[in-house]
Amino acid sequence: MSTIIYPSPIFGPVRSRRLGVSLGINLLPADGKVCTFDCLYCECGFNATHRAHRPLPTREEVATALEERLKAMQAEGTAPDVLTFAGNGEPTVHPHFADIIDDTLALRDKYFPQAKVSVLTNATLVTRPAVFDALKRVDNNILKLDTVNVDYIRFVDRPTAAYDLDAIVERLAAFGGNAVIQTMFMKGTVDGRSVDNTGDEYVLPWLEKVKKIAPREVMIYTIDRETPQEGLQKATHEELDRIVALIKEAGIPATASY
Repeated sequence: MSTIIYPSPIFGPVRSRRLGVSLGINLLPADGKVCTFDCLYCECGFNATHRAHRPLPTREEVATALEERLKAMQAEGTAPDVLTFAGNGEPTVHPHFADIIDDTLALRDKYFPQAKVSVLTNATLVTRPAVFDALKRVDNNILKLDTVNVDYIRFVDRPTAAYDLDAIVERLAAFGGNAVIQTMFMKGTVDGRSVDNTGDEYVLPWLEKVKKIAPREVMIYTIDRETPQEGLQKATHEELDRIVALIKEAGIPATASY
């Protein structure tokens, strides 16, 4: 089983399937994973397998490292398309997440004003006012909603604390259309149970919640790298294309990464 643990606090740039040339910002420790989900498909592995022992990077460490990398990229003539908060878990768990967003926006404006600032988040902490307000300030708040079936969420996404789906959907809708929904579609069997969420049983109720959220875009994707859990399979191009068509029929822009 191969997993990816990212350097901290800055990594890349890397070429993202969805975002282009992306400079990564990892607000989690460089030696392990910190996440409010423990997804069966996570490329960083299971939480228990990669316990972090180092502290979170400080706000000052993140700002200093980011400015150094942006200066170097400017000198090299390499421009990022996006500065992406991602890495070893959930970035919004950082206690100074909102302040770090402000620092990042200021540095972006100073060095590469054309670049976007994106946050990949599982949306579990979007009910916190400071997190919600910070996510409103970035160019792309890419918010996970794999399904609206709570049993599936508990089995596949595996929240590490209480998970209130209705409250989260309400906050996603409160972005007023300035949100991007990201959903993983996959197939396979784990412990004798199907994890296929590509059928109408899952897609149609999910689509109704997406309509309520009314995002400016939906990004759907499937497994791209080796997963910590055996038995998971990629959704097919045809399955993803069918779901994209349904989203577009609802009047919402959508893309698929295969």
